[in-house]
Amino acid sequence: MKKVNLLNVEIDNLPKLELLEKLNSGVVFTTNVDHLVKLQKDRDFVEAYNIADYKVCDSQILMYAAKFLGTPIKEKISGSDFFPNFYNYHKNNENIKIFLLGASQGIANKAQENINSKIARNIIVGAHSPSFGFETNEQECQEIIDKINQTDATVLAVGLGAPKQEKWIYKHKNKLSNIKIFLALGATIDFEAGKLKRSPKWMSNLGLEWFHRLLCEPQRLWQRYLIDDLPFFWLLLKQKVFGNQANQKLNVKKQAEINNFSSDSHQERLQSINNLKRTEVKRSATWLKPTSAISLGINFRRSPQYKIEKNQPQFTHRFSYR
Repeated sequence: MKKVNLLNVEIDNLPKLELLEKLNSGVVFTTNVDHLVKLQKDRDFVEAYNIADYKVCDSQILMYAAKFLGTPIKEKISGSDFFPNFYNYHKNNENIKIFLLGASQGIANKAQENINSKIARNIIVGAHSPSFGFETNEQECQEIIDKINQTDATVLAVGLGAPKQEKWIYKHKNKLSNIKIFLALGATIDFEAGKLKRSPKWMSNLGLEWFHRLLCEPQRLWQRYLIDDLPFFWLLLKQKVFGNQANQKLNVKKQAEINNFSSDSHQERLQSINNLKRTEVKRSATWLKPTSAISLGINFRRSPQYKIEKNQPQFTHRFSYR
């Protein structure tokens, strides 16, 4: 199976029907622009993303980007399109039983009713809408795991938004012994429940689905689409100009730094922190020109100066925020 590299993320280049035929087990993540930007700076998200057996293109903009790089993607497979295809494909397969996890209170249950009514069998065997911030509550997470395990579900569809849904799957996947297929689907549960409306087909085909969603949920999405995701285009241009070779070298260097940091014991790091007394002497508000390649992500960083005082003679240490 061929893959397309976009900002150092390997996207599976296969049509939807082939994915449906191959998907007997595994983890499916639907990659979009927001994912790619977050993956440049969130190491936990990168670690979670590495468990995916299938990473498919969930954005017409990524289709344009891949074509711009000379490696076109065969078909856009958005989560909200793939999930209806998935349950219709398996409507007579008694081995496929789905649990829905996500959306706000009561929405997942509404989606369960709608889907089972369309399929004319109880293909959705359970649904749960967790509380806000549940992912940090170990007790609530364990209750959700127990609830899923008490059903005979073989598929878990998670709609919590990125990167929360991918990280939750990564953390708890091995505790869900009966689940063979994991789907990270974003707002799909809201669409299935009728809470949110999909964009018109013509907008989706032109790559304007993000604009439709922005109009529907401006308070929640304006920063993501109008600020956070804009560096994607700069990073894409860097990949076009410099290719992936330089980025891969930087990835190796970056991974070595992570490994060196990880090798230090917890006590050593605490001792190092305790020995330092940090006082700010100068803060520069000027933006630095990005100096690293795509793998380092958003590099428009502020570079404050700090004085670090020890028992030894004073010295000045310079570092940058990520």
